[in-house]
Amino acid sequence: MKAILSFIAALVIHQAANAQVVGKQFPEMIAETVEDKKVNLPLDVGGKYTLLGLAYSKKSEDELNTWFSPVFNKFIRKPEGMMAGMGYDVNVYFVPMFTGVNAAATGTAKKKAIKNVDPQLLPYILFYKGELKKYKEALDFEKRDIPYFFVLDQAGKIVYATSGAFSETKMDAVEEAIQD
Repeated sequence: MKAILSFIAALVIHQAANAQVVGKQFPEMIAETVEDKKVNLPLDVGGKYTLLGLAYSKKSEDELNTWFSPVFNKFIRKPEGMMAGMGYDVNVYFVPMFTGVNAAATGTAKKKAIKNVDPQLLPYILFYKGELKKYKEALDFEKRDIPYFFVLDQAGKIVYATSGAFSETKMDAVEEAIQD
């Protein structure tokens, strides 16, 4: 019983923290593709919903990776056959963040991604190199070892936020936010 109450308390705290960022404008972030093309979030993704996954540690990157396949299958892969043309029109980006002394590893991480990541996923991975404090404050992400996910509306405002490894419940909430 005590474990259940602890879980419920943690869930309530998690939801309250996410509620603090919902309704806020996503702060400007300049990130790069593996080909060094700059992408200005949220400016360059305006006009349609956007799902962003941010990670700023190796452990959080591992949990971020649990989202790759489900998100690809749900939002990126184009349906075929009778379902053709019925997919989502949404931007999706996974953003490993390199800050402080780790910023120097950005180039190495890009090369590693080119070598190890499915080529179909590469266009959806952006690399951020720079200051972290601004994003920690604006997006309320203090826990270093978990990834954070944000659904932005067409104007770049956060309409949903969650964190941690992939789950069907979180995916359902993301999908619901995109459909609203």
